[in-house]
Order: sequence, then structure tokens, then C-alpha cells
Amino acid sequence: MNAASPYRHIRLPQDLPLDSGQILPRPAIAYETLGTLNEDRSNAILICHALTGDQYVGTDHPLTGKPGWWTRMVGPGKPIDPERHFIICSNVIGGCMGSEGPASPHPADGRPWGLRLPVLTIADMVRAQAALVDMLGIHTLLAVVGGSMGGMQALQWAASFPQRMRSVVAIATAARHSAQNIAFHEVGRQAIMADPKWRGGAYVPGDGPVKGLAVARMAAHITYLSEEGLTEKFGRELQGRTDKSFGFDADFQVESYLRHQGMSFVSRFDANSYLYITRAMDYFDLADQHGGQLAPVFAGTEARFCVISFDTDWLYPTSESRRIVQALVAAGRHASFVELKSPFGHDAFLLDTPGLTEVVDGFLKAGEGLA
Repeated sequence: MNAASPYRHIRLPQDLPLDSGQILPRPAIAYETLGTLNEDRSNAILICHALTGDQYVGTDHPLTGKPGWWTRMVGPGKPIDPERHFIICSNVIGGCMGSEGPASPHPADGRPWGLRLPVLTIADMVRAQAALVDMLGIHTLLAVVGGSMGGMQALQWAASFPQRMRSVVAIATAARHSAQNIAFHEVGRQAIMADPKWRGGAYVPGDGPVKGLAVARMAAHITYLSEEGLTEKFGRELQGRTDKSFGFDADFQVESYLRHQGMSFVSRFDANSYLYITRAMDYFDLADQHGGQLAPVFAGTEARFCVISFDTDWLYPTSESRRIVQALVAAGRHASFVELKSPFGHDAFLLDTPGLTEVVDGFLKAGEGLA
């Protein structure tokens, strides 16, 4: 780790080619590992994080002090176990937790990249992860695992590096971003860019578009939940009062909850990173280079796949997972699929959803010959 950075990171020894045709000069990749790599280097699992995630999948977050974002899945005795596995999780390029992103210093002048950073794709993120895995001395991963945007990366790994993993676990995800998803992201981006403190992306650190970013987070957070879950948790209950205010304060508990989610988010995330990562997700379409046909994407891999969806997830509904599974079957791949019941909507992959850990645990152990 560089003494000047609070994050464990490496700088790639070569420039990273991007889908846009541009390059990212020797980008920094921030990452964390858990467990020990075995002698034949066959027990490495790469976990890919979602839009607002980071490399702290199983360790305490240095900014918030909260436990890692997937401790339900990662830890001793859990499906992804540091006593059996060497666990890798990196912050995506374009992020704001130590990997090369809009807030990183530009190599030419030391000032933040801002909007000078080339627009990135999910494939670019995966290319950077592969370079990190190379530098860790690993050729073949036991598994690539992710939910939401992390699931997109896991699927992209199978497309970009078909011989470099034995298993893929893709949870609450899709092989493309839908028009509805793009629309929600555009609302968030416009909220950020409409904030006068955005300053064309050249805002001063600590004095950025926090109000716009908070609104973007609020809008996105609604898509992670379900109507059932919101009704069960909040209903139409008032927040800290017995009567309506007949004003525009947060009368309802759900309003107060969303405002809290927005303001707590801005303390740990960069507004420009939000623009870049949401744009990368919008561009994601695995079948685009195959004339809209998804099956050819998976023709070159022998990896096993586990695809999991949730019945109340309307952001990436089960129909998207079925499309992936149908393509895998058409390509002759091994594909396990399950739709789990949960009231939590899209966020179910992060929460205590019955059956989720059991499905992942069984699938990974079967791949290791332990089941």
C-alpha cells in the first residue's frame, strides 16, 4: 500500500485499454483480500461489488466503521469462507474508494480527473480486475460472484475471460440494462448535474453537489425496495408526530427514511463516480456484439453457472434471469437457477433472505467436490 493512500492498492504496470478506444494510464486498483491462497492457487474467489459497494466485502468499512457489505455471505462458516477460500474484492475503476476514478489525481497535473476521465464500461472494470488477478499470481479463479452490478461483472468475466473461472454466481442481475433502468439512472445524474455545486464536474472536494447526490441516491434506493416491503416497514405512518404538518417537511416515515439514506450516502461516495458507474451500467449489453443473441456470449466457457433472482425484485426481475439461463442452456453450459421469495425487492441479495446462503453454499461446495 502506498503511504500516501489510506487504501490497499496496486498500480498496474501497463496502461489499460478501454472500450471507448482510449486508455487509462497505469490505473490504481484498490482491493482487499481475506484468507490464504493455497499451494496450487486454486481456491481464489473474486467478489464483484454493486453500484454503491466497494472492496470492503467482509471487513469493517474505514469511513463508516460498519461491517463489510456482505458479511451474511462472507466469513468463517459462511458460503465464501476465508478458512477455505482466498477472497478478493476490488473497488471498480471509476469508483471512489482508492481505485482510479474521477477524484484520483490526473497523471499530467495532479488535479482530480473529474470529467477528463474516459467514460468506462463494465468490460473495462473486468479488464482491470483481471490485471489485478494477474498481479496476485492467479490464472484460474475458483469462482466469480456478484449481485446486481456485481452480477453483471461476473457475467462479463465469462464473456471476456471464458477460461479463467470454474464457476460463476450471478444474483439479482441482468445481461443488459433495460430502458427503465437507464431512465432511473438519468434522473439521478440530472439531479447531480443540476446542483450548482457540481460545477461541471470540477467541484472542490468537500464542497461538492451533496444535495444532488442525495436526491440521486433517494431515487435509486426506491428501486432497490418493493412495495410490499415499504408498506410492511412504513405504511403511511407519520414520522415523530400525530398530525400532518400541511407543509413540505418529512411528514411520513418513508420520507424521513429516504432523506436519511440520501444524506448518509453522500458522506462516503463521490458524485462524479456516481455518474461514471451508472453510465457504465447503462452501456452494459452482453448480446450487443452478437446481433442481440445472448447464447454465443457463453459459447467459449466451460464454467458452471448459478443464477438467482427474487420474486419482488422489479429492478432486475426474474424474467431477466430466465433470459440468462435460457442462453446458457442454448450454449450447452451447466446452469443452476432459482427464484427465491423475499419481501425485500432488489436488496434481497444483501439481506437475510431465506435460502440464499444455502443455495450459494451448495453450489460452491459442489464445484469444490465438497457437497
